Amino acid sequence: MTVLSQPERLALLAAAREAALHAYCPYSRFPVGAAVLTDRGEIYSGCNVENSSYGLTVCAERNAVFQAVTRGSGHLRVQAMLIYSPAKSPAAPCGACPQVIYEFGPKALIHCVGTGPKILETSLAELLPHAFGPQDLNQ
Repeated sequence: MTVLSQPERLALLAAAREAALHAYCPYSRFPVGAAVLTDRGEIYSGCNVENSSYGLTVCAERNAVFQAVTRGSGHLRVQAMLIYSPAKSPAAPCGACPQVIYEFGPKALIHCVGTGPKILETSLAELLPHAFGPQDLNQ
């Protein structure tokens, strides 16, 4: 599992907090920001965007990955993701998000923080131990 340096962690936290400020969450009132760090040292962020048709809501984590794909150059490899919500306890990603992260960073470090002192630091493999990926399509 990749270990984040203090400067990387602070940069990811700043990007995720900034993204959370832009969250569109009139239904849950639970803003979330996420930031990904690529193997090239690039940081991309995203926020949750809710919809009155709840199934069309997109999580911050997926938005951050999609931003990296959209704005990145060439092959994308996610090394780490930091997820921030302004709640006391850190919130782990929903079930769909690890699957999307896996596509671009199967060995990614996942770092979840809130406003309290508790931090959840885990690997994608721990969140999604039996992931389905591109390798499963070519059997």
